[in-house]
Amino acid sequence: MSQRPFKVLGIQQIAIGGPSKEKLRTLWVDKLGLEVTGNFVSERENVDEDICAMGAGPFKVEVDLMQPLNPDKKPAVHTTPLNHVGLWIDDLPKAVEWLSANGVRFAPGGIRRGAAGFDITFLHPKGNEEFPIGGEGVLVELVQAPADVVAAFATLAATPA
Repeated sequence: MSQRPFKVLGIQQIAIGGPSKEKLRTLWVDKLGLEVTGNFVSERENVDEDICAMGAGPFKVEVDLMQPLNPDKKPAVHTTPLNHVGLWIDDLPKAVEWLSANGVRFAPGGIRRGAAGFDITFLHPKGNEEFPIGGEGVLVELVQAPADVVAAFATLAATPA
């Protein structure tokens, strides 16, 4: 196995699905105080999501509150309450190339623009014969970190504890 040509920098987001965003908002926005910073609707992804935030600057973590546009269609964003975890990646194309070459299965769709405007791709929750490594039931989103996030994590890593 060759040396990994990319770094996972930190948590970019968590995505929580349910039949109704309103119930999710009651907890995450009304009770826990997260700020709604945007909304994303996609027929292709079968999702209507509120994009919320906690923290600030390059260490801000996105919390997506998702409901399906059509509960009978896939992807079924509401059937797994913790829908996926998003990880900041310093070099997404290199990560995809290396992970694929090392047996990691990706979900269909390739690298594309995500809800928050960053390039994203998903690791499939299950491996298969060709690509035996998957998320073991968890959908994992890899998110291209912008330059300021890469720099902030590099500074943090260089700071003595």
